[in-house]
Amino acid sequence: MFKHQSQQMTAKLVCATLLALASAGASAASATASASGTVVAPIAISAATNLAFGSFAPGAGGTVTVSTSGVRAASGVVLMGAAAASAARFNITGEAGTTYSITHSGSTALSNGAETMVLTKFSDLTGANGTSGNATSGVLDGAGEQSLYVGGTLAVSASQAAGVYTGTVVATVEYN
Repeated sequence: MFKHQSQQMTAKLVCATLLALASAGASAASATASASGTVVAPIAISAATNLAFGSFAPGAGGTVTVSTSGVRAASGVVLMGAAAASAARFNITGEAGTTYSITHSGSTALSNGAETMVLTKFSDLTGANGTSGNATSGVLDGAGEQSLYVGGTLAVSASQAAGVYTGTVVATVEYN
């Protein structure tokens, strides 16, 4: 009898285990989602034209301004020389239609050894003769291109020493 009861108990235990496993499997479900990613063209910037103020004599002192379209003007009594002026132009390339941010840095003065002239920079995306403000963002066109134009104003003292004054104009771009 023990043997028969033991077999019945074993049979009941096996049935209960199979029932539990079948119930657990019946309540499980799964689904599959796809995964993807798109690599876009990296954003790049290159200097195409340098910011040049040309040549000038200090006179009684004042300012020399080069607009974002490269037009040079003087205020005060600063005399203009014949050397050509130009706005800086940066070419930006990347993924067509994407937005990006622009940060400006570089020199706050042009120097010639110990002598300096304060430099105030400004920029736009059109080269539309701007003389103030800074472009801080842009959208690349259908070809994935855009230009950034940088002009500036130099403060020239009446006693400004003769010589070549240099500095840097830096523009950095990053996708938003």
